[in-house]
Amino acid sequence: MASKQLGVLTAAIASLIGAAVMAHAGDDSIQKELDRLNQLTGSDTRQAVVQKLLKNQERAKKLIQAGLPSATKKEMAYEAALILAMAAADLKEMKASETYFRVCMDKAAKLQSFEKLTESYIPLIRIYYDYKQYADSARICKELLELNTEDGKERIVIRTMTDRFGEAGFREEQDGFQTAARLRPYVRENYIKALAKQGKHDQAIKMVDGLVKQKNGDWRDQYLQGWVYNEAGRFDESAKIYERVIGQVDQDNRLEQDEKEQYISQFRYEAANIYVDLKNIDRATEHFEYLLKKNPNNPVYYNDLGYIWADHDMKLEEAEKLIRKAIDLHRDIRKKAKDFDPKTDHDSGAFLDSLGWVLYKQKKNAEAKEWLLKAIEDKSSWHIEIYDHLGDVHVALGERDLALKAWRKGLEHVNPGRRDQERKVSVEKKIEKHSK
Repeated sequence: MASKQLGVLTAAIASLIGAAVMAHAGDDSIQKELDRLNQLTGSDTRQAVVQKLLKNQERAKKLIQAGLPSATKKEMAYEAALILAMAAADLKEMKASETYFRVCMDKAAKLQSFEKLTESYIPLIRIYYDYKQYADSARICKELLELNTEDGKERIVIRTMTDRFGEAGFREEQDGFQTAARLRPYVRENYIKALAKQGKHDQAIKMVDGLVKQKNGDWRDQYLQGWVYNEAGRFDESAKIYERVIGQVDQDNRLEQDEKEQYISQFRYEAANIYVDLKNIDRATEHFEYLLKKNPNNPVYYNDLGYIWADHDMKLEEAEKLIRKAIDLHRDIRKKAKDFDPKTDHDSGAFLDSLGWVLYKQKKNAEAKEWLLKAIEDKSSWHIEIYDHLGDVHVALGERDLALKAWRKGLEHVNPGRRDQERKVSVEKKIEKHSK
């Protein structure tokens, strides 16, 4: 970017930020802020602008609403629309966010820009998925998979190939200008996962089986197949696929050693949890012991193995030691972080839940209650499982009314996944039993 252009952009951003953080500014300045947004070009400071806008959430919401008429008519600049799309998504105003993203999608398709197609479609797909709005995620995936960006014009299309370090290499002539096609492998994977998360297992399995057959069993596609089979509850088949994939990754000479280890660690971790569903705790333990040997400072592995043993009434004293080690390791990691603040720092609710659960299993109910109450102080960890555990501890202590309260609260935090739905049924039975 030329220095003169950079100066204009910097001035525009500074002006926007200044207006956005004025807590007492009047609504008549909203249009001026929109005008400033429409002057922005370039992506280097995009995230900074979004974060500054979100410092005053009420004003950001007004700005988002004020810009919707222009966005609906596709009369907004690309950068302005993308910034407001990101801000709206952060505020979980997804209808508005999609409206702004669509401004960017439209411009990206017209410009035949791979970068802009990626910036506009992929975040929306991921945001919907992360917010567990799987039907909407699948809808956007399907739209991009069917998008035709070939305009029929005759032209020579050159693509610059890059090596694994991202360095430009040779230039290759392409047959066409179907820009969206380059995104399809990634989007297809997200589409299949979103279908599976909606419970459309037959459709997801048909697609992934076809993909594996088409690609002659590439391990990446087989991994997706194993993931889908697990989501569908076909654990035996899923475990076999995972074991096969782990072996194939280990033999893949195209991968650097650190890449191999990252993939193998991920797949072993997921496989271990599948073996838990199969009640094969010995095989799950073998995978976790491998992970701990390779990653001795990872608190997640200590916590998860300790929790699994506790949940199956195995090696309770050793399980407690593993969980306490996880909590200590996690504290050390947080303290070393640049943004560490002792005033706001707190232990992970998930780890505290594990500690409370292993204490309950050892019939240390009063101590278990103490840790579980601390666990639910972490709002990011609110989940039906923690409240279910707390309810069980209350029952053990003769606190029936508190148990019912905890279980009912847990029903407010149920995810659409299979495990949560199974636990929901279990909790509802407990409520019925103890309400009599």
